[in-house]
Amino acid sequence: MMACLLCGSTLMAQEVSTQASSENAEQAVRPSQWTLQSCIDYALQQNITIRRNRLTAASSDIDVLTAKADFLPSITGSLSGSLRNSPWAQSSMSFTGEGISSTSNKTSYSSNASVNLNWTLFNGRRLNTLKQNEVNAEISDLNVEESENTIIQNITQLYIQILYSAEAVKVNEANLELSKANLERGQQMFDAGSISKVDLAQLQTQVSQDEYSLVNVEAQLIDYKLQLKQLLEIEGDEEMDIYMPELSDENVLTLLPEKNEVYMTALANRPEILSAQKNIDAADLNIKIQKAGYLPSLSMSASAGTNAMTGINTGFGQQVKKNESNNVSLNLSIPIFDKRQTKSNIQKAKIQKNQQELALQDAQKTLYRNIENLWQNANTAQKQYIAASANLESSQTSYNMTQEQFNLGMKNTIELLQERNNLLSAQQQRLQAKYTAIMNEQLLKFYAGDNITLE
Repeated sequence: MMACLLCGSTLMAQEVSTQASSENAEQAVRPSQWTLQSCIDYALQQNITIRRNRLTAASSDIDVLTAKADFLPSITGSLSGSLRNSPWAQSSMSFTGEGISSTSNKTSYSSNASVNLNWTLFNGRRLNTLKQNEVNAEISDLNVEESENTIIQNITQLYIQILYSAEAVKVNEANLELSKANLERGQQMFDAGSISKVDLAQLQTQVSQDEYSLVNVEAQLIDYKLQLKQLLEIEGDEEMDIYMPELSDENVLTLLPEKNEVYMTALANRPEILSAQKNIDAADLNIKIQKAGYLPSLSMSASAGTNAMTGINTGFGQQVKKNESNNVSLNLSIPIFDKRQTKSNIQKAKIQKNQQELALQDAQKTLYRNIENLWQNANTAQKQYIAASANLESSQTSYNMTQEQFNLGMKNTIELLQERNNLLSAQQQRLQAKYTAIMNEQLLKFYAGDNITLE
């Protein structure tokens, strides 16, 4: 059974409205053959996690617009009317702007209309709240980018695992055919009395073991394809023709960039680092917002209204004009004692900032550790590939010689199977070193800001 190339890896990095997100999903076109780039492009459109984060970013943009609108006044209008009926009264009296009037009409109608304006002229929180919402919107955009990076890395890992497993299937198929040929030759030698029944049974066992190994690597290949489909949001039973590029020694033994250069580039561009820095900025603004609890606030309100009614001698238009009233008022609110609420909020905001600073340090350490691991794994795998290639060549030569000697009756079954197992081990070591190097090289290049390509 082939081992996982990258143990411990987790297969999970603009303003977009709900309608736009749905339209992008519908417009995604599935290629006839899936290359690594087409898998990445399709996933960036279809993956649910990315689409969900884009909607969150769109919601953050709306919060910015709302915070900007908070600087504007609010205006409301009202219109009311009432109908009064006094069936048993001889006359009715009403209070109007002209005094008391009486009428014999038992039914009267009155109406009121007004326009009200409220405007906060000064509030110590508004400006910093707007800035904080703008920073949060930037953080949401960075979260989208981070989720896109995560998907790109996971797809790259799975795609290379698929290439690895597909080549492992070919290796195991070739070994199975080789074992069957040895069994056929052993059967001929057994019939001729050259080997014992025990030797023949060992050859038969080797064929069974190779069939079992082939089934295992085929199952791994199917599983990796299923995981890739899940990232692409494709049904598991749908056929998927994956392009298998021919990867040469040049792809394996490419020159690795310097670790520190990769780290410095990633430190300035990776969204998880930029997001952690933005969180500190948002925490700073939150401290200012809480300190505004000590500041006064000034607001203005204004209103204009009028009323009119039936049953009096004055006409409707004249009533509206004479009953008009206007009002303007200013309100200054000065905090005096709030039972320590503001002080507590400031202290909590400062603690939150300290937590965000620690989160940034942790993100930087994690980033360096990831780059260090990728570089070390790639460097080690390249050296292992060189050694495994030499070992495979000598193992192949040794096996060919032993097989010829076995066919001539000069080597026994145990010696043949030993050489055959040495050959299989050398093939697996070279295969694993090859794709381990390619995987870590590509991810290291991605951390350095370059595009992932397999050609």
